[in-house]
Amino acid sequence: MRLWFRIPAAFPGTTMLSQTAEYALRVVLFIAQREAAGPVVAETIATALGLPQNYIAKTLHRLAQAGVLASVRGKGGGFRLAVPAGRLPLIEVVGLFDRVEPVRQCLLGRPACSDAHPCEAHGRWKGVSETVAHFFRDTTIGDLLGEAGVAVPRARRARGR
Repeated sequence: MRLWFRIPAAFPGTTMLSQTAEYALRVVLFIAQREAAGPVVAETIATALGLPQNYIAKTLHRLAQAGVLASVRGKGGGFRLAVPAGRLPLIEVVGLFDRVEPVRQCLLGRPACSDAHPCEAHGRWKGVSETVAHFFRDTTIGDLLGEAGVAVPRARRARGR
């Protein structure tokens, strides 16, 4: 599963998510897709997603410390969502690793760029960055699972999402 919200490399330094935040989102989606099967171990996640196991283990523990995931010990243990996917906004996952808010640095790299003194790209870039911030705040893990064709619980659909 490859994430699709990246800005073209023509704008260096403007990648939407860091590698760690992207991995965290991929991991949480993987766990959410397998929620009915019970907790998932780090090795299974790393292998299935083709990611380094030690890196994923650290990311999983950070997500558990923040209350995004719950760690289950013992035989049959691993990681599961700590809250239902439909109540878990993306910002709670990626926000642990990246600042996802309307960008206030100039897209063209100018030191002084603001609403009062905008560069040529300011108005359009401000709108895009605000849309991206809203996306991460207003979209849940459950929303993404529903878009991927995975069943979303009936209560979630009943609310119009």
